[in-house]
Amino acid sequence: MTTWDQRFSQPGYKYGTEPNRFLVEQESRLPPGSRVLLPGDGEGRNSVWLAERGHQVLAVDNSQVGLDKALALASTRGVTITTLNVDLAAWTPPAATCSGVVLIYVHLPGAIRTEAHRRLARSLAPGGWLILESFHPRQLGYQSGGPRDADMLCDLAGVRADFSPLLEEVLAWEGEVVLDEGEGHRGPAFVTRYVGRMPAA
Repeated sequence: MTTWDQRFSQPGYKYGTEPNRFLVEQESRLPPGSRVLLPGDGEGRNSVWLAERGHQVLAVDNSQVGLDKALALASTRGVTITTLNVDLAAWTPPAATCSGVVLIYVHLPGAIRTEAHRRLARSLAPGGWLILESFHPRQLGYQSGGPRDADMLCDLAGVRADFSPLLEEVLAWEGEVVLDEGEGHRGPAFVTRYVGRMPAA
């Protein structure tokens, strides 16, 4: 059982069942009925919300316990999602097959992050959107969640370096927000936000 399996095996949903606010703000960029890839979506709050919005969702995570809870949440909400239990460090999604990639608090070790990010970006079809929110290294000074390891955190410069020149930058920001996402993310936080687009053919 992985660390995340143990974490997600606790009662309830660690990060709540409501979608991330930044994703809600950016979802209108996605064409209706988009195929959307959500790596590291854990217990499925964002995947299920996107399915409720009419999108075709693939939720990917290395915790089968989390994915099972995502499927249960989808069933409760009357929608369907597809799940895949894989390790993002080694998984390569099919290229140019989706209209959206959503990375919400997907924290990877620095040694694998850049290449994993680029593999995920390449799964976007021309005109596809990548939406990211993650904890910034300054989050170490906050108590609202996230890894306690600076190597797992990424500032805006790092995110830009990962996705340039693959994607056209549309939105980029780093700063303080207030989170209310279950018991796992609650209170003032320092985050990195980025939206990029795969150039149209």
